[in-house]
Amino acid sequence: MIRDGWTFLVVRDGHSPVKQYSMSSRLLRVVVGGGLITALILVGYAVTVGTDGYARLRSAQLDSRNAVLQDELKQFRTRVNHFESTLNHIAQNDARFRSIAGLESIDPEVLQVGVGGPGLGRPETHRLWAIDPTTSKNLFEVSYDLNQLERRVRLLSTSLVEATDSLLAHRDLLESTPSILPTPGWLSSSYSESRMHPIHNRPLPHPGVDISAPKGTSIYAAAKGRVVKSSWIVGYGLTIEIDHGFGYLTLYGHASELVASQGQEVKRGDVIARVGSTGIATSSHLHYEVRVQGVAQNPANFILPEYVRY
Repeated sequence: MIRDGWTFLVVRDGHSPVKQYSMSSRLLRVVVGGGLITALILVGYAVTVGTDGYARLRSAQLDSRNAVLQDELKQFRTRVNHFESTLNHIAQNDARFRSIAGLESIDPEVLQVGVGGPGLGRPETHRLWAIDPTTSKNLFEVSYDLNQLERRVRLLSTSLVEATDSLLAHRDLLESTPSILPTPGWLSSSYSESRMHPIHNRPLPHPGVDISAPKGTSIYAAAKGRVVKSSWIVGYGLTIEIDHGFGYLTLYGHASELVASQGQEVKRGDVIARVGSTGIATSSHLHYEVRVQGVAQNPANFILPEYVRY
């Protein structure tokens, strides 16, 4: 019977004897199979060890990154709180600013600029929720607060613009409203719808006030405006008229000299003329009128009391 087997010849070099090894096919299959299994086990072990090591390294990196992100999130929260405190201070200033501008303060509930509805979202809908619910919740809270702060910034910005516009208009009105005695002197004749005229000797309207002062005394603009007349007017003599806007017009008569010219822009307190007695006048004085929408008003209502001397 012929034996099924394998013979291996081992030759080391030319001077060493040839060694012969015989092995049955079955034994060879066992040896080869065992070697392959051992190799696979070793490879699997190496892969497992390598994978586990990489996983541990990756986990350590992720833990480190997560710690950094958590620290950044805390710092971000601190900055958001500081920003909110600053906005509260701005809101307080806005309330005072609106009050000065003559506007009502914004209701505290309106300042919260709350929102709602199905589109608002929840922390559970964030993709991070399944991995880290706590971080997901913190991120949602910070995002919510930031959105609210953005809305408050827009609201306060609009409010400040409105208050600024109102204040500028209010300031312009104040600057254009006659409010000072046009020349230092004594009030010698008051506003009257009918007074005995000192020259014509009969009752006539006196649509202004007379302020006695030495000739050459400076006459000042009672408010900001534009000179619309700087010339001789019958009865008034050398006269200045100023249009202040907002329906206000002032007249300064009987001057000895006109300083401001027609079309000139003037401010309250600018010298526009000198006291005199031109026109129909018995002595040196300033005739001063205030008209509102073309109707003569009592100038005493447009003069601060401390400037009036009787």
